[in-house]
Amino acid sequence: MIERKSLGIKYFAVLIGFLRDRPGFLEEIRQGTRLPTKIISLLVCSSLFLAAYGGIIGAYHSWMQALSSAIKLPALYLITLLICIPTLFFANIIFGSKRTFAQHLALVLTAVSVTSVLLFSFAPITLFFLITTNNYQFLILLNVFIFALTGFIGISSLYQATSLVLEQDDEGSKTRQKILQFWLFLYAFVGSQLGWTLRPFFGTPGSIFELFREREGNFYLSVIKSLSYLFGFR
Repeated sequence: MIERKSLGIKYFAVLIGFLRDRPGFLEEIRQGTRLPTKIISLLVCSSLFLAAYGGIIGAYHSWMQALSSAIKLPALYLITLLICIPTLFFANIIFGSKRTFAQHLALVLTAVSVTSVLLFSFAPITLFFLITTNNYQFLILLNVFIFALTGFIGISSLYQATSLVLEQDDEGSKTRQKILQFWLFLYAFVGSQLGWTLRPFFGTPGSIFELFREREGNFYLSVIKSLSYLFGFR
């Protein structure tokens, strides 16, 4: 029991070390220092933060939805990462990068960790509105905004981090920079559509619990529909 607690503290210590000294943490990734520890720690901590936020938004419907969303939200981010990271790694390798797959994975996990910490910091605000309002469309749009904001900050941190971790002083550096820009767009696009596929995370009020819904429409049409309902355009 004591060993498990100390292991958990160790994981969070790695995350706190990253948040307090990102340049130093990224330099260690560039040098390949303790990559397995970094990867596991960031993976565990980000999953716990995402699970906590997922549980909160799912509690709007029922305890079953809370449990489901606590599992599906970390899965959303990690599956998106697994789908997209081979594209980034092999494209960089083709254009001259010498960084390993583990270095790429650790680098992308720093962005997921930033996003998860920010989401967790928004948890009290989300919980407040869950308690004080019954407007389902407002809650959906509020969380679309929160997810978009935290995701943008996470992606921006990844873009900045590449200048420290990936090579920037050889012939292929400009090409890899363009690849990264395209990949960030791809990552956001895949993540939003995967989130739509894994829905519901909230659960429609008054409906029975559903683990998944039928595939129809897409994420972007759903946002437009929610805006129309909120502002009375039906």
